Amino acid sequence: MVCIVDYGVGNLFSLRSSFEAIGQEVVVTSDPDIIAKAERLILPGVGAFGDAAKKLHESGLDKIVIEYASSGKPLMGICLGMQLLFEKSYEYGEHEGLGLIPGNIVAFRGRIDEKYKIPQMGWNAIKFNGKPSGIFKYIKDSDHVYFVHSYFADTDKKHVAAYTEYGANITAAVHKDNVFGCQFHPEKSGSVGLNILKAFCEL
Repeated sequence: MVCIVDYGVGNLFSLRSSFEAIGQEVVVTSDPDIIAKAERLILPGVGAFGDAAKKLHESGLDKIVIEYASSGKPLMGICLGMQLLFEKSYEYGEHEGLGLIPGNIVAFRGRIDEKYKIPQMGWNAIKFNGKPSGIFKYIKDSDHVYFVHSYFADTDKKHVAAYTEYGANITAAVHKDNVFGCQFHPEKSGSVGLNILKAFCEL
């Protein structure tokens, strides 16, 4: 069973529909007991980092997600959910993340060529960083996925599973042990996105 964490921030319907489309049993919940029993966990998120981190903390689900990661079972953060996996974000201030992957979330502004629009919105190719991560089992290097973001993960290259070129090499996906993250939206990325979710469900 795949569990999608419901903490009041996220594109839950589209994600649930995507997992159902690939034949997976999926539940959307904030129940700690159900989350703990899940075979795989998805941390979604859209909007501002600070608001999402506050909701996670106030609900107590931050601790539940950290405990789940320590179990060794596969965990994937998507879009803002991926950013929450990191130590800090500097989006409208300074905010603490879950600290599951070393690094910080930083703004595009001042770090990419000025001719590129912010936010990055639309389809772009992802390039694998070395040997493809397990979540890329069914896709090819330079396949296109759908992005919507103005901030990105600044982390050690060893944690970068894929990057996208947008005025600079921007972190597109991360992988550390059993913790994965996609800055793009697999649920909005057609067959490529579904194949990423399929591979995640086989980990």
